[in-house]
Amino acid sequence: MEADRRKVVVRWVLLGLFVALVVYGHIWYRNRHDWFDLGIYRQAVNWWLGGHDLYDYVKPDDTQGALGFTYPPFGALVLVPFAVLPWIPAVVLYSVITVAATLVTTYWLVAPIARRQGWNLPFALILALTVISALEPIRENYTFGQINMVLILLILADLLVLLPRGSKWAGVLIGIAAAIKLTPAIFIVYLLISRRYRAGLTAIASGAAASLVAAAIGPRASWDFWTDALWQGEGIGNAAYTFNQSYYGMLARFAAPHDANTLIWAALALPTLGFGLWRARRAALAGDEVAGLTLTGLVGCLISPITWVHHIYWFVPAIIVLAAVRRRAWLAVVIAVTVGLGLVSWFEQGLPVDPWGHGVPGFLIKNWYLLLMVALLFALPIRADSRLAPGLSPASEPATVR
Repeated sequence: MEADRRKVVVRWVLLGLFVALVVYGHIWYRNRHDWFDLGIYRQAVNWWLGGHDLYDYVKPDDTQGALGFTYPPFGALVLVPFAVLPWIPAVVLYSVITVAATLVTTYWLVAPIARRQGWNLPFALILALTVISALEPIRENYTFGQINMVLILLILADLLVLLPRGSKWAGVLIGIAAAIKLTPAIFIVYLLISRRYRAGLTAIASGAAASLVAAAIGPRASWDFWTDALWQGEGIGNAAYTFNQSYYGMLARFAAPHDANTLIWAALALPTLGFGLWRARRAALAGDEVAGLTLTGLVGCLISPITWVHHIYWFVPAIIVLAAVRRRAWLAVVIAVTVGLGLVSWFEQGLPVDPWGHGVPGFLIKNWYLLLMVALLFALPIRADSRLAPGLSPASEPATVR
């Protein structure tokens, strides 16, 4: 009994030291981006509220070129409170929402696994939150002032809360997330291929309804977006920039003048879409919702033309899933360490391009998160002991860990 107490004390002491180390890292890193994207949201929406065309807004940037507002008009409506508030209250509101979303979503992901594995829940949550806060996508999301955690909250609330409860409203939040920013629409596909037809159709209806509300309030902006801005792809930034960790970004870094070959991109994207969603479907039908949503999110990041580092939230549930499967825990450590250290940003932190930026080392560093995402499509386990999701029957294939 005394030995067990000592082990518990040692674990908590080690956790305290780890938390202190990460906190020191955050202080050292500080807010290097000063909520840059939040500032763009505010400027673009205020430009629109001032009577200008929303998609005519342009902000010059030395790194990315001309930046504009690229979200659908409903996204602009959601961002109005941040635009009309003074800067400090807007930052406070943003910080409270983002931190709260991170806390809530981490609890949803960790608590069921902790109970199933017999982990101490407070210990597991503190450890998970510490690791998550150190991951480059999470800290960049916050320091840039991105709204990704709001979208994650909506997606996970649908998949991990409303669906398991059999709610008739399941799917509404995913539809709203897709109306704010198009990339969450892949989760509508996920719902449909995993036989949650009612939730999938509800998501389509709610996304369409939100878009119609935006069209009623801002008809010119809606017309401009759906007929022009969406297809032009302008204002999204430099596709060849290292922070773009998609197939298209990798190809753009090979190409000159920084324009990826569309045929090669399609040759990579289509098999990824098919294989990744096939594995996501198997996970969902086996009842492993966390693995299913993680695979879906990874597919969306890989095939999207632009996947900035702060879009890759899906390393978070991947680490949690891997940590629960002993023989895959090493991969969770690799992801946590390399993504926590911000491998793709090392050149910006001072790593010399010569000789590290060329050949195999350069390729690995510049595309490391992309390579991790591809590896996870194959290596992320589907857990046999997961509870079946409501309304699903076991898949015809055995739901073993694979």
